Amino acid sequence: MTRPARAGAAIIAVLAILVIAVPLVAPVDPLAVGDVLSTRLVPPLSRDEAGHFHLLGTDRFGRDMFQRMMLAGRISLAVGVLGSLLGAAVGTLLGALAAWRGGLLQAGIMAVADALLAVPRLVLLLLCSALWAPGLTTVVVILVGTGWMGVARLVRGEVLGVSARPYVEAATALGVPGRRLLWRHVLPNALGPAVVAATLGVGNAILLESGLSFLGLGVQPPTPSWGNMIAGGRDLIVIAPWVAIAPGLALVVTVLAATMLGDGVRDWLAGERTGTSE
Repeated sequence: MTRPARAGAAIIAVLAILVIAVPLVAPVDPLAVGDVLSTRLVPPLSRDEAGHFHLLGTDRFGRDMFQRMMLAGRISLAVGVLGSLLGAAVGTLLGALAAWRGGLLQAGIMAVADALLAVPRLVLLLLCSALWAPGLTTVVVILVGTGWMGVARLVRGEVLGVSARPYVEAATALGVPGRRLLWRHVLPNALGPAVVAATLGVGNAILLESGLSFLGLGVQPPTPSWGNMIAGGRDLIVIAPWVAIAPGLALVVTVLAATMLGDGVRDWLAGERTGTSE
């Protein structure tokens, strides 16, 4: 695996440890509002009047930004990873069934996928968010419902290619049931594109979740996510820029790390196929 991929994996691993550990050991509740007048908008690397150190400063309610960012990271990472993986799973299932069964089932699944792909994903996200009550479950369902189409097309093409290989024809001649042949022999050899798409889709899903939360259509306050934290600090960008910049930088670094990791997985799988992987 390349150096950028290793760096991306390391960043994701460190971030995962931080978002789990920091809220657990935090001396105060990241959601609690204390003495606002003495703790609000404390600059980064400073102490408030009570002597508490704040690595990334505090927000308008005196809450520690670093602790809230790590708590928000739990939400953003969980939603992004879950939405991407579930979307890839649904796309893999539908794509495999379309290629294996063929006929009207294939035509129907591909027609729906093509129709959804013709509409920009952001428009679908905004439409679905406007129709249903915003929240974590809604965001995950929307990410899955709008993210399976590309994976389905990739898996369909790969299954069609694998199905034409001699060992599949030999297994069919030996009387191996079609269902077992698909799940035990064909699909495992066709999962490469789905794995790559799922890995690359994590960063995109995190970005989309943050965008919805920024617009008020995703995770709702007081539950923090990087998107609604950025939205909450946009009116303070002049007098307290760290309130919006800190979660924005966390979002950029996470998406970049996820993309580098996805590129590394893609290159590794390509090397495995050609026999040139490190």
